[in-house]
Amino acid sequence: MPDFKPDFKQVLTTEAELTVLLGGEPSPLVKNKKRTALDEHARNFIAHSPFLVLSTSDQDGLCDASPKGDAPGFVQVLDDHTLLIPERPGNRLADGYRNVLSNPHVGLIFFIPGKSETFRVNGSARIITDPEHLETMQVQGKVPKLALAVTVEECFAHCGKAVLRSKLWGDREDTAPEVDIPAMIAAHARNSGATRESVQQGLEESYRERMY
Repeated sequence: MPDFKPDFKQVLTTEAELTVLLGGEPSPLVKNKKRTALDEHARNFIAHSPFLVLSTSDQDGLCDASPKGDAPGFVQVLDDHTLLIPERPGNRLADGYRNVLSNPHVGLIFFIPGKSETFRVNGSARIITDPEHLETMQVQGKVPKLALAVTVEECFAHCGKAVLRSKLWGDREDTAPEVDIPAMIAAHARNSGATRESVQQGLEESYRERMY
């Protein structure tokens, strides 16, 4: 691995330093929004998402981030803890899949065009070739040769600041207004006392006042 250059003089090395620099611990709402299973809100987001980024690393920690996309709903939710992502024809490098063979830990981030918030999943993955599952994911009569089965260990909605700052969608209209992010966060952070209305107000205030 190449040496880090240039030679930076001030580098954070502890979580305590990071926490102080970022202004303290996350709010109770943020801490409580992480779930270990997919509920109806999570399923609804995934069903409307045509695009995700899959992150993996090999046993030595070398990383890969790979885009996956198809018509909304191309990722199947088999149960509260299992996602199935079909593999479509590509360049056959298969870096992410090779990583999974040596290190099953994966991270996913789902996008919906026009929507600022994203949905994140962390878990472990296996490469499967079960015909009964692959046949349900055929497109234009073509059955994928494999799919990635992801066991969900952690999932949560992510605020839209990065997407808003980047103007990723420009003026594009939200393609899934029925995906209610404030309701999702309030439901997931049920121990925080948050309501859909309070979450909505908090998001609007955050996007208006704390983008930078």
